Amino acid sequence: MGYTELDQLAVNTIRVLAVDATTKANSGHPGAPMGLAPAAHVLFNKFMNFNPKNPKWLNRDRFVLSNGHGCMLQYALLHLFGYALSMDDLKSFRQIDSITPGHPESHDTPGIEVTTGPLGQGFSNAVGLAMAQAHTAAIFNKSGYDLINNYTYCIFGDGCAMEGIASEAASTAGHLQLGNLICIYDDNHISIDGDTKIAFTEDVLKRFEAYGWHTLWVQDGDHDLQGIEEAIQKAKDIKDRPSVIKVTTTIGFGSKLQGTGGVHGNPLKTDDAQNVKKSFGFDPDKSFVVPQEVYDLYGKHSSEGAAKEAEWNALLGKYAAEHKAEYDDLIRRQSGKLPEGWEKNLPTYKPTDPAVASRKLSEAVLEKIHNAIPELLSGSADLTGSNNTRWKNAVDFQPPVLNIGDWSGRYIRYGVREHAMGAIMNGLAAYGTVIPAGGTFLNFVSYAAGAVRLSALSRVRVIHVATHDSIGLGEDGPTHQPIETLTHFRALPNCMVWRPADGNETSAAYYSALTAQHTPTIMALTRQNLPHLQHSTVEDALKGGYVAEEAKNADITIVSTGSEVGICIEAAAYLKKNHNVTARVVSMPCWEVFDAQPQNYRLQVFPDGIPCLSVEVLSPMGWERYSHEQFGMNRFGASGPYKEVYKKFGFTPEGISERAITTINIYKGENVRSRVNHEPRAKPEN
Repeated sequence: MGYTELDQLAVNTIRVLAVDATTKANSGHPGAPMGLAPAAHVLFNKFMNFNPKNPKWLNRDRFVLSNGHGCMLQYALLHLFGYALSMDDLKSFRQIDSITPGHPESHDTPGIEVTTGPLGQGFSNAVGLAMAQAHTAAIFNKSGYDLINNYTYCIFGDGCAMEGIASEAASTAGHLQLGNLICIYDDNHISIDGDTKIAFTEDVLKRFEAYGWHTLWVQDGDHDLQGIEEAIQKAKDIKDRPSVIKVTTTIGFGSKLQGTGGVHGNPLKTDDAQNVKKSFGFDPDKSFVVPQEVYDLYGKHSSEGAAKEAEWNALLGKYAAEHKAEYDDLIRRQSGKLPEGWEKNLPTYKPTDPAVASRKLSEAVLEKIHNAIPELLSGSADLTGSNNTRWKNAVDFQPPVLNIGDWSGRYIRYGVREHAMGAIMNGLAAYGTVIPAGGTFLNFVSYAAGAVRLSALSRVRVIHVATHDSIGLGEDGPTHQPIETLTHFRALPNCMVWRPADGNETSAAYYSALTAQHTPTIMALTRQNLPHLQHSTVEDALKGGYVAEEAKNADITIVSTGSEVGICIEAAAYLKKNHNVTARVVSMPCWEVFDAQPQNYRLQVFPDGIPCLSVEVLSPMGWERYSHEQFGMNRFGASGPYKEVYKKFGFTPEGISERAITTINIYKGENVRSRVNHEPRAKPEN
């Protein structure tokens, strides 16, 4: 094939654009783009299939820049190949409201698949993208119709390699034998603190080999374009393992600070930038210059990608004629819309139905809806029997060669890898054809917190089935009993936290989670059995909060969630019988949904003139936006039978009644104003 001076000019153009953008912003990371330009040039121009005019073409190859601080590499490539990313956008790098933010954000910029920057997350997203491709291909490909066959490519650096989440994800990918995943490891020996010899001296390829990956090494990543191409081709030829290619590069190649930490996270000095341009054949006094022949070179590849999409669309048209049901399903999945009438499968409950743990109620929902929503993939971090996330006839998502499942399977065994599970689910959701749900204990969703945050920022539909949600899990004790967890996630923008009190509220949680196309959901579910409430309905629960027990001329409102709602209703009866105090009870399964309701409705639930007490066996922080006084856990829990644990901390009808009376006395004689009059209405993401 051979590489020409034009290829070298293209490589240097990428480098110079990275220098110019970081210089103009006086901020950013020029070093990685300068070092990675050769590998990125070969990957994008020789291998990747995409159409910049339609960045959402389903069968495009996916690219993830896990070391997202090097995003000028990606922005330069997107501009040069003709995506809707102008030169003015490059000039606005890292500026307010630009589509070239300081780390890549999927919803901001055409051609960005996933939001990256927190190290290791993007690598793990890439594993999810590859898993989604394997599953989608198994469902939709037919004889003569190799409809879904794209690759996922990922670039990651030393920082990603050091992060534990990447190790978990790499282990997962190796087990799953994802031959459609090819990662390039930017081996430049520099991290923020300097030379990696100070902290990171392991043999990365040996580690990946132990995970079951195919490994390659290009020793001169600064010049050996042919070697890079041959390595990527060898990786594509390996079908039964993911591949990692170590490409040894010089960070900041061309700068007088090349190979040092000085070029990692700071723009080049003016004289250095000018020398770089001069040595690469550019006018040192001009900025943001792209030779026309570079545009032409990359434009040719983009045109080839558009032609490939046109061929694919023709194939899809024939597929539609022969496999109409599958075609319709595929198109619907891509739209993000759920199948018509799926919600009719949601179970509903009467107060006379037996008490059931909400983790079991969640299982009942999955059992009822999995046939109606074929894109729903469930899974668990090695807690299947505890999370109740697997429906009875589920097939595991596994390499067929292992004889324990196949690629069409819809149940994912994540292993004890909560960090990676969260990030892999983001990748699954980003692919565009599946909706992932994954289970662990609520306490250990904290392990996945970085990924949950990126779910919310990326606006993807991901469901965390978080069981064992409180001190109510009992004997496992404080190490497993979450206290602060819900406060953390309720503080997260664009994330719904549901803590249902019974069966109807659990069904509502699933309805909300599955219809929220751009918002992740955490469902906090109990280990202990819960009675079905007298007045709960799916419709009322879908308002986020509603009056579970109304009372005229009430002295107090008690608001609660989950397992405490039933106890609060018992407390209301206790107050009436023993103290002649009238209490009304509000169930509040989801703050975020409630905050989006009209003000007049919220004031019906929390009216003026009555003090309010919140009750939840988790941190009380945040409840002051609804309640005047808060009863919660300001310490770690205790090990013992759950009823004894509740009794120890006063979460009994008697204990709640005592605090209700205290609340009434505090506000006696005052003109009490509803707390919802104090709080500005939340603004959910569009």
